[in-house]
Amino acid sequence: MAQAHEPDNVKLIVGMLSALPEAFGLARETLAARYGPVDLESQPVAFEFTSYYEPQMGKGLIRRFIAFQRLIDPGILADVKLHTNRLELELAQRLCAPVPRPVNLDPGYLTPAKLVLASAKDFSHRVYLRDGIYAEVTLHYEKGGKFRSWPWTFPDFASPAYHAFLLDARAKLRQQLAEL
Repeated sequence: MAQAHEPDNVKLIVGMLSALPEAFGLARETLAARYGPVDLESQPVAFEFTSYYEPQMGKGLIRRFIAFQRLIDPGILADVKLHTNRLELELAQRLCAPVPRPVNLDPGYLTPAKLVLASAKDFSHRVYLRDGIYAEVTLHYEKGGKFRSWPWTFPDFASPAYHAFLLDARAKLRQQLAEL
């Protein structure tokens, strides 16, 4: 019989989506106050993969990612998603934006083998965590230095522009785990 064991800690990442430049700084600052220093930040990527968010968020959306220096227990992913959901509402009030949802925050975690994202939406490939929060393995890492998508992976997460950041974050995570 296989013995249960605690997983390694993982690298917390948050994808931020907004058309408002000030939203990124405010979200980053607020998240860092709770999860510790940011040790990696992506370049901005134009979000041209779908118009799904435009009614709530407007046009000209940009995606940025941040990764946190302090590693986390993967078991707290539901807590992080519940927090980012509340933070989106708080930031909507603080930013006084002309759109109902000025920022979208997508938390997840990175292991050497995969990217896991949290969601408040159920689907066939998602696993229930708790309190209305689900998780999905969005990408998996393959030998040869590449992330690979699944049939359910959103097109933006399948794009090489995101993978460049995730590979950097994975390298940083591997270094951190080696130093433990």
